[in-house]
Amino acid sequence: MRSATSFTAPADDGASVVAERRPRPRVLDLAVRSPVLPAVAHVRLLLPEGWSRNASRTWPSLWLLHGADGRADHRAWTDHTDLEDLTAGTDVIIVMPDGGRCGNYTDWWNRGEGGAPRWETFHLAELRQILERGYRAGGESAVAGNAMGGFGAMSYAARHRGLFRAAASFSGPVHTLHADPSALDAADLVELGVAVAEPGRDWTDVWGDPERQRVLWRQHNPFDLADRLAGVRLYVSAGDGLPGPFDPRPGAGRDPLEALAHTVGRGFADKLRKLGIPVSTHFYRGTHTWPYWRRELRAALPVLLDEIV
Repeated sequence: MRSATSFTAPADDGASVVAERRPRPRVLDLAVRSPVLPAVAHVRLLLPEGWSRNASRTWPSLWLLHGADGRADHRAWTDHTDLEDLTAGTDVIIVMPDGGRCGNYTDWWNRGEGGAPRWETFHLAELRQILERGYRAGGESAVAGNAMGGFGAMSYAARHRGLFRAAASFSGPVHTLHADPSALDAADLVELGVAVAEPGRDWTDVWGDPERQRVLWRQHNPFDLADRLAGVRLYVSAGDGLPGPFDPRPGAGRDPLEALAHTVGRGFADKLRKLGIPVSTHFYRGTHTWPYWRRELRAALPVLLDEIV
């Protein structure tokens, strides 16, 4: 990567791009040093034809958020989908930021003391300012994500009203306080994700205990924030956890992660409709894997772009 400090303006709190790399003509990778994260974070931009940092115009942005996985990062969407071909000729900047291995797209509570990591602040304050000041990003935005990123898309759209015109969740745990005594529940995903991806961290550092800090959990839970999504174009999808057309083992058992996403996705969509908020849905047979998310991205992309382009 080469230094980018000479031609990019920092965010208000000093977060700044410290290096850039251009692996392919449309792909620009940024390294960002932020005071709210413990280490340098990376962001992949997929640029439209004719983009220039010196252009007299700006471009709308589509944010794609990755899931909770020790290998998932800013490269996930270009590594696992045909995103570059799919968006060729699309007049939009696609923003794919690191979100932590299990960052949950939130500023961590950290036993009430705050501090790093503060992913929500990094994305929606620092990075947004950097992109608007140095990379010609305009004010029109949409957001989508898979798994943890699907939660992040809906949480961000609800918590920051007016920032995103459209939002899509693919297999996201969009009701973090859903509990099923007979199976995995959504709060379990936070515990499991932190245990696997952030060894040595206490999972309650994210939002505290789901009972004792219930108000804080509800303040970040898309299901509880559903009324704040009025006016946002919405797309929600998930598989039922049973092996589907893209699974190599048709006789395998049910995928509990996807089954949970299916349950909470349906409940979330039902609540939106009861509130009079339109939502496009696709609930299907399938598991918690990239072949289905590639298909869902293709289906949702026109919905997302129609609101910003």
